[in-house]
Amino acid sequence: MIKNSAKYFFICLFALFTFVSSANSAEIPFLAEKVAADDLPAMKERLPEKPLIVDFEATNKTLGKYGGDLRLLMGKAKDLGQITVYTYARLVGYAPDYTIQPDIAEVFVVGDGRDFTFKLRKGHRWSDGHPLTSEDFRYFWEDMVKHKKLGKKGIPSQMLVDGKEPTFQVIDEQTFRYTWEKPNPSFLPALAAPSPLYIYRPAHYMKQFHADYADVEELERQAIEAKARDWAAMHTRMQRQRRPENPELPTLQAWQNTTPPPNTRFVFERNPFFHRVDPLGQQLPYIDRLTMAVVSKDVIAAKTGTGEADLQARYLQFSDVPYLKRGEKRNNFTTRLWSLGKGSQVALFPNLNANDEVWRKVLQDVRFRRALSLGINRKEINEVIYFGLAYPSANTVMPQSALYKNEYSQMWTDYDKEKANSLLDEMGLDQRDPDGTRLLPDGRRAEITIETAGESAEETDVLELITDHYREIGLKIFVRSSQRDIFRRRAYAGDTLISVFSGLNNAVATSAMNPEELAPTDQAQLQWPKWGQYSGTNTKAGEPIKMDSAMVQLQLFNQWMLADNDEDRTEIWHNMLSGYAGQVFSIGTVNNSRQPVVIANDLRNVPENGIYAWEPTSYFGIYKPDTFWFDR
Repeated sequence: MIKNSAKYFFICLFALFTFVSSANSAEIPFLAEKVAADDLPAMKERLPEKPLIVDFEATNKTLGKYGGDLRLLMGKAKDLGQITVYTYARLVGYAPDYTIQPDIAEVFVVGDGRDFTFKLRKGHRWSDGHPLTSEDFRYFWEDMVKHKKLGKKGIPSQMLVDGKEPTFQVIDEQTFRYTWEKPNPSFLPALAAPSPLYIYRPAHYMKQFHADYADVEELERQAIEAKARDWAAMHTRMQRQRRPENPELPTLQAWQNTTPPPNTRFVFERNPFFHRVDPLGQQLPYIDRLTMAVVSKDVIAAKTGTGEADLQARYLQFSDVPYLKRGEKRNNFTTRLWSLGKGSQVALFPNLNANDEVWRKVLQDVRFRRALSLGINRKEINEVIYFGLAYPSANTVMPQSALYKNEYSQMWTDYDKEKANSLLDEMGLDQRDPDGTRLLPDGRRAEITIETAGESAEETDVLELITDHYREIGLKIFVRSSQRDIFRRRAYAGDTLISVFSGLNNAVATSAMNPEELAPTDQAQLQWPKWGQYSGTNTKAGEPIKMDSAMVQLQLFNQWMLADNDEDRTEIWHNMLSGYAGQVFSIGTVNNSRQPVVIANDLRNVPENGIYAWEPTSYFGIYKPDTFWFDR
């Protein structure tokens, strides 16, 4: 949990000493006027007694100076939620080595994998200056999750083990505990996630919208004015942590939204009570404001290339790199190429739950899936689409993961038309029509519609090549593009034969991270949506798993959930990775492809080389944007 090397200890000791001696005299210019007018306490009073000292040396960061507005471009108002992903203040969070460390919490202790005790930082406050205490966690558990009106969605799945909830206990003002009957290895990763399990709310603020603490008639009147169904719906709207639409909602993030929606420009201003400091005891963040401009996603690359963003990766694609490079000198930015942390940049997902009975039987035959994989010329895809910068690979973890093995990456990925054709013949698809297209057992042509959400030019380009590759093994491919909601609904319903999407969300996993992507655990998994729904809803919906190899993956996942030591978890992860690759439950093309990240030339402390991924890096979050600063 907490680093304990002598070197780190002395750095922290020095920083705390410096903080105590300097905080009274130093003040953030952006806040100085409010401090002088007694509208805001001095820095020393605004910080916890033991703030989190960010380790600059371990991540090659430089001490910064205050000021500036960081400009970001987003393609829709819902992208407001990306700010809480980027800023990444969590109760516990991932360190650069992907271990989980305290952040908002000062300390956490885990006993037998089932007992989790957290101690908050004494003196830590919400952005409005109100103390952060155990009451904020009690409020979430007792007054929201367990409330008959606010808790209708039930207890969050990450807080259930074998369908049983934890015992919650407040120990003192800063300390609280969750205890399960069995280990819950998903709990800490859920707290550290890009879209985390928020187990707290600002109770002092939210109680004004809660019927147990305020007049019900008045609340219902307010709900009507707010065009909410009732007081409970209004409460839900006002408390959203993930998408900070309510400027009045106190936050623990480095910046707080000041702009109510609807709008096309959102301004986030520094949180004066943020809990992190640099090694000299200077309160973070360095940057005063984040500004988020909402524009059409189709023009984001163009606007970025003309210098309208200081830090931009979202909505940029590898194909934009030549254009971006041309604008660098004129508009004072640099385009860096980070590794994309996905198991595959473009992956195919055979729907094992397809409604078409003939196709379902074909898709569930591992020989067919292996033939599909062997029939793809990944080297050509890499050279033509990614200029040879990516790695041909199955949909699996990347070399940057401690769990990586070359055998997982290369299993059934050689371009071998002869072997692919042999497998298809062997499974009974040896008859062809005059144009060479194979025939299904019922006499139909083996024509496959591959469905896509149509959000990526790269997907389109890759599918054009794959269409040519599959013609060589007697399969006729058509591509259908639709909006993401329709795309997903068709897959969930079993109307899709093969979907195309990106691969594993987390390709730099450790054994402590949840391997749920490798087993049928959720309806959103395109290769087995009905099985995933059945498992994810505890058999209440979906279809029972009727394929041994998929059931093995689920059994291994359940074993991981009960494992209480890293050795067992590591072994289970390897068994799941091996089974997933060997059974070709999804078909990868290339990974370790490059994500263009545009950075203003005077923006400091952004890594030269990073991993751009949803999980575990939260895109920029793990690199702590509160430490970024402008050298102006």
